Amino acid sequence: MKIEPFDMERMQSTYEHHVEINLSESGVHPLTLGELLDGAPERDTLFSRLLCYTQTNGTPGLRAEIAAMYPGSTIDHVEVTNGGAEANFLVCWSLLDRDDDVVMMVPNYMQAWGLARAFAGRVHPWPLREGPGPRWQPDLDELRALVTPRTKLIAICNPNNPTGARLTAQELDTIGAIADRHGAWVLSDEIYRGAELDGHDTLSMWGRAERVIVTSGLSKAYGLPGLRIGWAVAPPATAGSLWSYHDYTTIAPTALSDALATVALAPARRARLLERTRAILRGNYPAIAAWLDSRRQLFSYIPPEAGAIIYVRYHKTVNSTELTTRLREEKSVLIVPGDHFGMDGYLRIGFGSDLSLLREGLSRLQGLLES
Repeated sequence: MKIEPFDMERMQSTYEHHVEINLSESGVHPLTLGELLDGAPERDTLFSRLLCYTQTNGTPGLRAEIAAMYPGSTIDHVEVTNGGAEANFLVCWSLLDRDDDVVMMVPNYMQAWGLARAFAGRVHPWPLREGPGPRWQPDLDELRALVTPRTKLIAICNPNNPTGARLTAQELDTIGAIADRHGAWVLSDEIYRGAELDGHDTLSMWGRAERVIVTSGLSKAYGLPGLRIGWAVAPPATAGSLWSYHDYTTIAPTALSDALATVALAPARRARLLERTRAILRGNYPAIAAWLDSRRQLFSYIPPEAGAIIYVRYHKTVNSTELTTRLREEKSVLIVPGDHFGMDGYLRIGFGSDLSLLREGLSRLQGLLES
């Protein structure tokens, strides 16, 4: 089996630590270990924790905290992974066979696109459209036409990467009904859930269809990407299957990450972490929105509803990869080209970093475009 390069991750991993300003990230500025453990009773006991193999699908305590976020689920519905990316990998690997079809919302985090092309071979894009509101929205009639008895998986991202759009209850219910009609699974990547600009939780796909798998993790909404803790929530038999596939990859989350994630997801601390994220978004978004609004000759955009990202159309006749490469080489600023989402002419700009760095990065982008 051959797998195609994952362009965005390859770019980020190559350059993100070698530029002065990194605006390619889609999460908020991460916490320190001290900030996470501030006031936590577990702080003093971590130094005595054995650095052993943990329960390989996640300790019962951690799985219980995760299950509590998905009504009707138990620890038997939860598989803990090393990051949300591993959760998505295990889902695609375990579900897809060579003759399956996949329907995937686009634009999207393109990991599932590459995996589906490798494992199944046929991936049908289901594009979000720039609709009234203004809002990026799905065409549900188009989804009805795309999904057939051959469709094994419908992959969505809610809140969406890179647009920051959220799906409504009616849209989620319709996706579920279409999946049920054809016996398809729905993979709902919800890793930005909790990072809403208006402070209202994004609705989950969980419980809206017979065959739903939700993946998420601590990297985006929680500001804890370095813990590398993700999860999949699925029917117990499916979660058990994911666990058996996990035996062939990283086997288990690290003992310290499992313990720290359990601290992070305790209800009171989870609420504090999400409020920190939303405060950063509320503080930074007006700055980038005002900057873009005052430069309408260069940019247009639909306001994001969630996530520390804004998807911007630029009005210059230059390829997005060429533009971002020049920005990195000449201005030491890293942002994501629309090419990485199959949409040239766009840029994904992260605004969850230090506000002064964000403003300086935007100034350098303008300088390059004007040159």
